[in-house]
Amino acid sequence: MRILGIDYGHRRLGIALSDEGETLASPLLVYKSHGLERDLDFLIRLIAEREVERIVLGLPLNMNGSLGEMAQEVLAFAAALHEVSSLPVDTFDERLTSIEAERVLVQANLSRKRRKAQSDSLAAVLILQGYLESLKKT
Repeated sequence: MRILGIDYGHRRLGIALSDEGETLASPLLVYKSHGLERDLDFLIRLIAEREVERIVLGLPLNMNGSLGEMAQEVLAFAAALHEVSSLPVDTFDERLTSIEAERVLVQANLSRKRRKAQSDSLAAVLILQGYLESLKKT
């Protein structure tokens, strides 16, 4: 089963895809947001093309575990995505994934411009890979 991982943001969506064995997350693309309706249309086409059966969205919890404004937006987006796709949409705690993505990209000696372009995609990979690993534990 293929699982789509999404790092949700106001301007961009980082998107990653699992292999069929649900073992490895790979970067797919960074999508520039064009508003909810167009974003959902794009994701529905992508889901059909890639034969996705489940979706996981990074949930940006506050450090104390509470839901902030952005986490509420992610939950609303997850509900809308579930409604239009009829697929299971899970969330996964993404605290510190953006920081981890930036650290990895700095270690790779990428320029600031290249890091910015790659960080959303890598954050989606980290979210999806963490989710896949959590599935193996249960």
